[in-house]
Amino acid sequence: MEHAIEALAVLFDPLRLVALFAGMLAGMICGMLPGLGGVATASILLPFVFLLDDYSGLALLLGALSVVYTSDTITSVLVGAPGSPASAPTAIEGHALARQGKAAMALGVGFLASMAGGLIGAVTLAFAIPIAGPIVLALGTPELFMFAVVGLYFASSMIGRDLATGVLAGCIGILLGVVGAAPAAANYRFTFGQAYLLDGLSLTIVALGLFAVAEVIGMLASGGGIASGRQLLTDWGAGFTEFWRNRWLILRSSIIGVFGGFVPAVGASASTWVAYGHAVRSTPDKSRFGHGEIRGIAAAEGANNATVISDLVPTLLFSVPGGPAAAIFLGALFSFGFYPGPRMVSEHPTLMYVIVWSVALASIIGAAICFAVTPFIARMTQIRFALIAAPLVLIMVAGAYQATQSLGDIAVLLILGLVGWLMKQADWPRAPVLVGFVLAAPMEQYFWLTTQIHGWRWLLRPGVLIIASFIVVPLFIQLAQRWRGRRSERIEEGANPRSTTSAQHGTTFTRCVLASLAVPVFAYALWETMQFSPSSRLLPLLAIVPGLALASFILGRELWRLKTHVEEFRFDATDEYGVILGFVVYGIGIALLGFNIATIGFLGWVLFTCAKMRPITGFIYGVVLIIAINGIFHLMRVAPPDGLLMSSSLF
Repeated sequence: MEHAIEALAVLFDPLRLVALFAGMLAGMICGMLPGLGGVATASILLPFVFLLDDYSGLALLLGALSVVYTSDTITSVLVGAPGSPASAPTAIEGHALARQGKAAMALGVGFLASMAGGLIGAVTLAFAIPIAGPIVLALGTPELFMFAVVGLYFASSMIGRDLATGVLAGCIGILLGVVGAAPAAANYRFTFGQAYLLDGLSLTIVALGLFAVAEVIGMLASGGGIASGRQLLTDWGAGFTEFWRNRWLILRSSIIGVFGGFVPAVGASASTWVAYGHAVRSTPDKSRFGHGEIRGIAAAEGANNATVISDLVPTLLFSVPGGPAAAIFLGALFSFGFYPGPRMVSEHPTLMYVIVWSVALASIIGAAICFAVTPFIARMTQIRFALIAAPLVLIMVAGAYQATQSLGDIAVLLILGLVGWLMKQADWPRAPVLVGFVLAAPMEQYFWLTTQIHGWRWLLRPGVLIIASFIVVPLFIQLAQRWRGRRSERIEEGANPRSTTSAQHGTTFTRCVLASLAVPVFAYALWETMQFSPSSRLLPLLAIVPGLALASFILGRELWRLKTHVEEFRFDATDEYGVILGFVVYGIGIALLGFNIATIGFLGWVLFTCAKMRPITGFIYGVVLIIAINGIFHLMRVAPPDGLLMSSSLF
């Protein structure tokens, strides 16, 4: 208690409070901007951290990291673009609610659940650090690998009605995650001779492409506001009521998030999907999941905020960062002369409680500030989306480009945006791709170490069998339920042949295209993987073999549907083809003419053609946007991309 009181007095120094609030403000702003999540926020703040004393600098970082998962709820709900992989369930459920005119309720529950998760994480951090060390050390690499597999399975099976496409999407994510250097051997995988791919793909670009670009394309084509109806700007009661109604779910999800944070490198992505899966299983009526279920938001936000705090447990105990943002925090600790380890609690007790108090205070104040701006944010859902899309796209391009500062960033962003759009139209779940991509690195590390140390005997370890039961038992139950359901349908169809409709069995252009692309992609990946060394092909084969089988099965199914119900074949969202072409032209313009020149043309198209703004107003708005986005580039210490033509000797 004396150390806790001393830490509170240290934190309430005016300079340190200002640093904490400044970090919160930066974290909230960056959390709302796609592509500028926790990692980018910490990176932007890092130069300022070293201008302060040790406690103030760490408070600046902690204030930002504590509220990023709270404020990214805004972007997830209103735009459908998760600010981080762990916010994907919030984007799925919250954006569906926003389209129904319930954005205020979704945001309210998200803020409250985030606050509760942050507080539970802070309390856990205070009491668990002395006892968490033996628990974490008791987990071997086989158990850590199975934890990652469980997180990927829940992400693949809990979204969408088709288990095959969900698992295939997870395999695609792992395949994207293994691009670049193999960690266990001198192999570069799937680089196609491009130097840009030697370091692999950026998480920011994968998240933005799959979700944000795809959503912006659809909304620009549809026109109007984000929500289809008027928002209730002052209906706070619904959010508080839903929060209180689901309080025990939030508590359980926060505990899941805490345990997920204890596992290094797995963290929020896996634990959020485990919590989301728990919400699905514990809800009698599962039909609303994926279409706007408030329990999905409550579980996800409670888990991811608790995880981002408990990520600090392995960081402080073993110098093993729980995530990328925790890695930056670890670097700041080293710079200030603090060396994390098992003796951290006894050597620096005041620092430990400064961290706890900073997180708790930032969680409460951050949620309060988000509530204060909710009426304005919800009102934005009635603004013509083209007005919001213009700065949103510029921020996404900046967020993608800051990853490696290569034109390849923008090219991959647009390619993955097209893939995300195809998956959205085909009703393939996109979240498993993102989760598989995030978990690929830790899964490969754990899998390689497991096979090197234990051979294949690890499959019989009691901990592995217990963790694997989280997949096997629900899978058998789900298959049994589907078998009984299909049997009942056949009986009903035999009694009344007209009781079923063929509309459930048709296919579309995007489904056929995706299935047709998936088979050769996995076939080529299998051929190239066989050229790698044995250590480099372990995890790729773990994704490619089931991926190729599932892709072949899905392609055959879609071709059969096309043959038997050809009259139902249709092209999806033809009104969005023009918007896709506009994005492609914008990307080519950046590559050839540079960011600023291409952006002038892009803003002219969006503001005057899509938003139909008046010339003077549109001109002023465009100038402000160009100045603002160049300011963001300056803050990130990144120069906007130059075009190939503009940088050549011809100009």
